Order: sequence, then C-alpha cells, then structure tokens
Amino acid sequence: MPTSPEEFITSTLEEMLGWQVENRMWSKELRRKSSALVNSRLANEISLADYQANRKKAQEDAAECRRRAAMLDTQIVRRRIAGLPHAI
Repeated sequence: MPTSPEEFITSTLEEMLGWQVENRMWSKELRRKSSALVNSRLANEISLADYQANRKKAQEDAAECRRRAAMLDTQIVRRRIAGLPHAI
C-alpha cells in the first residue's frame, strides 16, 4: 500500500478499495492485540516495563493505521468525485 498521497496517482479505485479492506483488517487485529496485552498485564503475566514498551509500539501502529485510513478515505472520495485531482 502506498504510504503517501503522491503514490496514489497511478493506483486504481479498485486497488484503493482493496487497501482499505486490508487496513480495516489490520485495525481489527491491532485492537485484538491491544486487548490481549491489557489482559496479560492485568493477569500479571508480563512486567510493567514490558507492558509499557509493547503499549507504546501498539499506539504507534494504531496511529499509522488511522493515518492510512484517513489518506485512503480522502483518495477514494477524490476518485469518486469527477473533476477533482487524483492526488493531493
């Protein structure tokens, strides 16, 4: 999946819709992992330091997932509305 709006110029709407599905699946997996992480900490299966390190990575991944979702939404709308450029 492209990581910047400029990379969408040669992408088709169908490709973008596929990436949107993939990103939604990634988001669901991130939420599942986050829940498992919290449960592991509550059950004292992992140390606070391990929890904090994993939580930081999970938050970074979630932020990237949201960024990609916003970028895809924008590009899909632009493709569907006639007369607007395909990229920012």
